[in-house]
Amino acid sequence: MDRLATMRAMAAKQPNNALVRFGLANELQKAGLLEEAATELSAYLASYDDEGNGWLRYADVLHALGRHDEVREAVKRGIDAAQRYGHSGMVAEFEERDY
Repeated sequence: MDRLATMRAMAAKQPNNALVRFGLANELQKAGLLEEAATELSAYLASYDDEGNGWLRYADVLHALGRHDEVREAVKRGIDAAQRYGHSGMVAEFEERDY
């Protein structure tokens, strides 16, 4: 079974597990299934106190989908999260992105 199929099966068995949803979102993003990735990242971020990485991935996916207003919000929330957790390198990653 490929990684995407494995993650889909895990998410079906554990729909409330935020980290499984994050893993599924990553595999969806790698497969170019960006709408599904955005949906999974949104669900993950709604249920988990992300430290910034999830927000960065979400902003990247939203940018690829052309959803620019949502990108700005994801960047803002991601920077806030990264600062809250003391991840200055993550803050720099957000600031380096050319959205």
